[in-house]
Amino acid sequence: MRQPAQATAQRSWWKRHVVDLIVAQFRQGITPEKIALTVALGCVLATFPILGSTTLLCTAAALWLRLNQPIIQLANYLCYPLQILLLIPLYRAGEWLGAPHLALSIPQLMERFRAGPLQFIADFAGIALGGVGIWCLAAPPVGAALYFILRPPLRLLAIRSRRNAGNV
Repeated sequence: MRQPAQATAQRSWWKRHVVDLIVAQFRQGITPEKIALTVALGCVLATFPILGSTTLLCTAAALWLRLNQPIIQLANYLCYPLQILLLIPLYRAGEWLGAPHLALSIPQLMERFRAGPLQFIADFAGIALGGVGIWCLAAPPVGAALYFILRPPLRLLAIRSRRNAGNV
């Protein structure tokens, strides 16, 4: 069972690092719809099945679409565990697109790499591209769903933040 002090500390972290960041953006004139798009895009890009690429993808998307960098990167980092969880299922699903089957256990991968690094890279590139293909199919509907799910609570937060700003 959680102690009240622990629950308060967790809530404080969430409030300070997430809610306060979003409220600050409302005060600067950013709309709930723009923040919903930023968060949805950050979450979807966070699951891109190539490790080490999501920060650059989020940066590029935010620059291109003129979205808020801190919010998109926060969404990216908060969703990072999803990338790890979805990596193998996306790679396996990519096999449906014709990628070769490759054992994804660390010892077997290391053994294959030692046996022939160029062949390993060629084989792994195939399943990685298959995973990217499946991600490309799944990302747009997931991103759209997240956007439409996030808009109502963000609108409510914007209204509450305006009310609180008026009371101060």
